[in-house]
Amino acid sequence: MFRSKICLCLTGSTIAENLQYVNRYRNWIDMVELRADHLTPDERLHIRKFPELAGIPAILTIRRRIDGGKFIAGEGARTILFARGLAFADQDTRKNFAYIDLESDFYVPSIQDAARAFGTKVIRSIHNMQGPVIDLPEQVKKLSATGADIVKIAFMPRSLSDVTKLFVQARELEGKNMILIAMGNTGLPSRILASKLHSFCTYTSPAEIIENPAAPGQLDPITLCTTYNFRSVDDDTTDLFGITGYPLLHTNSPAIHNQGYHEKRMNAAYVPFAAKHVEESLEFANSLGLKGFSVTVPHKETILSSLGQISAETGDIGACNTVVKRDGSWYGYNTDATGISRALLEFLGVKNLKKIKVSIIGAGGAARATAHAVKELHGKACIFNRTVSRAKQIAELYNFKWTALDPSSEYLLEEY
Repeated sequence: MFRSKICLCLTGSTIAENLQYVNRYRNWIDMVELRADHLTPDERLHIRKFPELAGIPAILTIRRRIDGGKFIAGEGARTILFARGLAFADQDTRKNFAYIDLESDFYVPSIQDAARAFGTKVIRSIHNMQGPVIDLPEQVKKLSATGADIVKIAFMPRSLSDVTKLFVQARELEGKNMILIAMGNTGLPSRILASKLHSFCTYTSPAEIIENPAAPGQLDPITLCTTYNFRSVDDDTTDLFGITGYPLLHTNSPAIHNQGYHEKRMNAAYVPFAAKHVEESLEFANSLGLKGFSVTVPHKETILSSLGQISAETGDIGACNTVVKRDGSWYGYNTDATGISRALLEFLGVKNLKKIKVSIIGAGGAARATAHAVKELHGKACIFNRTVSRAKQIAELYNFKWTALDPSSEYLLEEY
């Protein structure tokens, strides 16, 4: 059973600031990465003392701007800084950097040899900020041939399909010491499911600086552990569920579902996977063996044609928000209408909506479900939408009124 470590990426401008983050998150992490390229020039002179002060395994990284970092002083200066970080090795290896991150094109034999002599493991890395790394297995093979202890490949995916390919290709590499990362919001599944990738670690950032451009797509360690149950996810036995939509930047579903799994002691994880096209969502779900997933905008209607079966209610509403795998096929449900019905009756303290008029604002999947619920509860409704034709389309299904969402419809809003 394989589980990835949690690494905290430190991009503070001083060693003291970074140590504050280490202490704040110590109980949630396994190791740290000191991004020396973010330190002020004076602070860089003191990086050698950092591992002992931190008291936790540390990676020394000095990232160039071309690779998403801030170091611009040239390779000569960077080589000297790497040497300073390794110098005066202590017999107690805990006082030395545990790892050093060297890019694939940075070949200074003396640095690599010194690292090995001091018990510091070498990470050889490729960073592509423009798109996916082509032929991942071949790239890992090339980097392994350099004598790297760990191979790291990080890239910025252009679509969810790029992330899916990462998981597929990673299966060919099981047993390799590697770190695999898809960056940005689209790449979030690779961070949460690092154990499924057999990635040595996943990178996190302090919540205080989570918007730092040096950490695109990173979560903070506490969110990773508490919202996504990261410590429970393994490479083999964890059941996967999730939610898809686009851009899917704000959703409470992972917190709700993962808390439920935790309370019921289920070995399961619920992961957001953002996709512009619903076909990519299904490709991801099939490739990773998801047992079910939630569907939100803009895919609630477009997913219908890709499902093997749908419930009668889903067909009536014309939108789907829940998909479950059954006998090798995807089965679609709509739970919005049931939820809306319960909420309305509880809020109003009634048994049905007879003699009650309801305003429905919008004409998307949720509006369709609301209209269905109101009709089932014997209520009357008027649908307001900027695009009147969409409001009319839904309203005619239930013999409701419809109108434009603008000041001229104020009287109807008051009536309903």
